[in-house]
Amino acid sequence: MTDAIDIHGTCAPRFAAVRDAFAANFTDAPEGLNEQAARFSVLMEGETVIDLWAGHADTARTIPFTDTTLTPVFSTGKAVMAVLMATAVQAGDLDYDQTVASLWPAFAAQGKQDVTVAQMLSHQSGLPGFSQAVDPAIWFDAAAVAETLAAQAPMWAPGAASGYHPITVGYLANEVFRRATGRTLGQALRQDFPDLDLWIGLPEAEHGRVAQMRKPTAAPDLGPIDAIKQAAFLDRGSAPGGRGSAEWRKMEIPSANLHGTALGLARMLGVVANDGHLGDRPVLSADTLGQLTRERIHGPDKVLPFVISWAAGLMRNDGLDVFGPGAALGHYGWGGSMAMADPSRRLSAAYVMTRQSPHLIGDPRAVRLLEALYGAL
Repeated sequence: MTDAIDIHGTCAPRFAAVRDAFAANFTDAPEGLNEQAARFSVLMEGETVIDLWAGHADTARTIPFTDTTLTPVFSTGKAVMAVLMATAVQAGDLDYDQTVASLWPAFAAQGKQDVTVAQMLSHQSGLPGFSQAVDPAIWFDAAAVAETLAAQAPMWAPGAASGYHPITVGYLANEVFRRATGRTLGQALRQDFPDLDLWIGLPEAEHGRVAQMRKPTAAPDLGPIDAIKQAAFLDRGSAPGGRGSAEWRKMEIPSANLHGTALGLARMLGVVANDGHLGDRPVLSADTLGQLTRERIHGPDKVLPFVISWAAGLMRNDGLDVFGPGAALGHYGWGGSMAMADPSRRLSAAYVMTRQSPHLIGDPRAVRLLEALYGAL
């Protein structure tokens, strides 16, 4: 089966079944989601054991997808955001238990004065979208987004439940991070992790490396629609327009427009998998790592049709079973991308692709790859 597609990269012999599964995603994908291009990278104890890529970076299939091709990964970028927020905790600039309003006084409006940083990152602040109609252009003005959300009443009692904040959580986190550290998340990513090919806010000089995406053929299944889900996903102003435009790529939207490689994502999540280390470099202490990864809330999510265990910005595998069979953590992105870490096996992995599916969590192509990976361990 591996001869059906021209696969590049490396794969340790013990993981031959993963290579086969990667090839099958191009020729015999679950639900007919045959790939246009994809990359799957796996590290164990910080060492690359699998790094496979194949396909074309453009929809006309004239430009090969290579190890330097960048892919927009949408919400998978929230995993990177979570690690970056943890670095501010590590530095003493931020505390998960402090209130958002202690850094950002205007956020206390309308009963949000007690929302903690950890609650904000675990989607408990009640701000999954705008409660009033907005022009989608607002998303390109981060200050306006922050001001509007700070003044808005929460859509449920903060702390009572999680309700996935698909876009807003990135703006909230970036505002908190900027007030705590004096830098944006995008600036910190490039300054503190310059060897990772990951970008929150992509300079125009890098745009030529970005693969073209093929949008899903169907909308995601959110279950019964109510006002909260409407605001989060379905209102005209619930997401920025112009995806794929130069303006969208350059804008810092930590929750939605990270561009990067699977290897860069797997290396970043390796911090979670390897006791807070990126290779030989200590990034997070055991205490900070424990605060990042411990459960903050567990129950039916008000936006996504799942029972979710949320850490401080990461999805815990408990009950979801979308990151393999273990006690892993990570995040999926709109259309199928994924990054995960399994500290019990000191394993991290990431999957990026250009043909998007309707799945918000647990894309069957990524699940197939993880099943093959764990089957070989």
